Amino acid sequence: MIAGIIFAVGIAGCILALSAPKTGIVRISQNGMVVREIDISKAEDQLIEMEFEGRKNLIEIKNGKIRVSHADCPDKVCVNTGRLRSGIPIVCLPNRLVIEFAENEIDVV
Repeated sequence: MIAGIIFAVGIAGCILALSAPKTGIVRISQNGMVVREIDISKAEDQLIEMEFEGRKNLIEIKNGKIRVSHADCPDKVCVNTGRLRSGIPIVCLPNRLVIEFAENEIDVV
C-alpha cells in the first residue's frame, strides 16, 4: 500500500518536472512568424496589442504572467484559456496568434 502511494507520488512529480517550462522566454507568433520573444520573469507589467486583418488581441503581462485579456474573435478561446502554463500554448485561430514558452535547445556531446 505504502509502496503504491510512493510510486504514484513519484510519477506525479516526474510529470510535473517534465511539463515545467525549461525557460522563462515566451514566444509570441502570428501567422506562423515569431513577432516577439519576452523573458517573462524579467518583463515589466505591460499591454501588447496584436492586430490581424483588422481584428485585435490584447496581451497582458502582469506579475510575471502572460494572458490574452481581450480578443476580437468570435469564440474567445484564447481569452478563456487564462494565463500561459507550461506545455499548453494560448492559441487564437481566427487571429492566427500563438503564445508559448520557447524551448531550450539541447546540447548533445
